[in-house]
Amino acid sequence: MKILFVCPYTPTTIRTRSYHLLTTLLSRGHAITLATVWQSEAERSQLHAWQDQGLTVLAHHLTRSRSLTNMLLAAPSGRPLQAGFCWVPALARQLRQVVQASAPSFDVIHVEHLRAVEYGVAVRGLPANGRRVPIVWDSVDCISMLFEQAVRYSRTGFGRWATRLELPATRRYECWAVGQFDQVLVTSRADQATLQRLAQATKRAQLPARPIRVLPNGVDLVGFQPPDGPREPATVVLSGKMSYHANVTAAHHLIRDIMPLVWASDPTVKVTLAGSTPSPDVFALGERYGPLVTVTGHVPDMRPYLQAATLAIAPMAYGAGIQNKVLEAMACGTPVVASPQAVAALPESVNQALLIAADAPSSAAAILRLLADPALQTSLGQRGRAYVSEHFDWSMVAAELETIYDGLLA
Repeated sequence: MKILFVCPYTPTTIRTRSYHLLTTLLSRGHAITLATVWQSEAERSQLHAWQDQGLTVLAHHLTRSRSLTNMLLAAPSGRPLQAGFCWVPALARQLRQVVQASAPSFDVIHVEHLRAVEYGVAVRGLPANGRRVPIVWDSVDCISMLFEQAVRYSRTGFGRWATRLELPATRRYECWAVGQFDQVLVTSRADQATLQRLAQATKRAQLPARPIRVLPNGVDLVGFQPPDGPREPATVVLSGKMSYHANVTAAHHLIRDIMPLVWASDPTVKVTLAGSTPSPDVFALGERYGPLVTVTGHVPDMRPYLQAATLAIAPMAYGAGIQNKVLEAMACGTPVVASPQAVAALPESVNQALLIAADAPSSAAAILRLLADPALQTSLGQRGRAYVSEHFDWSMVAAELETIYDGLLA
């Protein structure tokens, strides 16, 4: 199959979904052209690596000034700011040319995330060798659902106020976007239901051409493996991008609400907040509670932190889609303590593969229980690994995506 994959950011190992979909589809013999933007030299180097793996790459530099201009132009238009954040006119022009000139034509165009919708619209309906190429919009998450939760639960100024300001425009935009493409995908049933309700609640909205489909995330079962040696004693890890408002809120909840209850029983327990671009609030947690709390900042590889920890925790107050931090920890055989919100997108059988804790006292009790019971650590680690192996192998996800593509071509 010949696929045009449009992504509003360079696919890297941190951007799990696009990275592994591309890697797996390549391994299954598809010819893929990646259209994207890059912002740093590290991302530019990653694009060279993609070319070495066999992708055709169409890439343009997204400068800071361009992003700022995009947001300034988006504000008076009534669109959400991130709808225009990654817009590079030269890339849009090149996309139009490539779609119309490609011989043989692309079988399908795959557009990832709300930030790439404008690129999908730019090539929608273009004639390509006498046919119209179907377009899949992979929304990934329902952003307005995320913003609704952030307004209520976020502990950061951005999470409360920026999302409040963006929420009405994001609702309108997602409501419009679901009717623009041949197929819409999301990662969870909650996101699916919310997008469907948005479209149905607005009489003037164009309903999706087909029912919105759930395509879950996967986990790299080869890369994320249980460790060969022993784990560090009495260590807890929270992983994720530490500038993302939902993760910042989770870090505050962990350190300020949960860990004081743990430290009251065992003052030796250490916490690692592992992930890139920590916000000043997260850095402040490390300074205030050090040396018991370590804030890593950017790490080239999350696996050593997950493999070294006694347990991983995902105390999410809110979120959208699937929490990759949970899947990756389970793939490493690391026992997990998670809030109900962190596992809401997973099959109910996940309850047998981790500990669920709804508030600070129950989270602290679960942490202390695991630390005191090595046998339970081993058992949960094994069950977690078996769970993600059964449900979240990327090859299974890619095969399901191929079936979706085939349905459009049929």
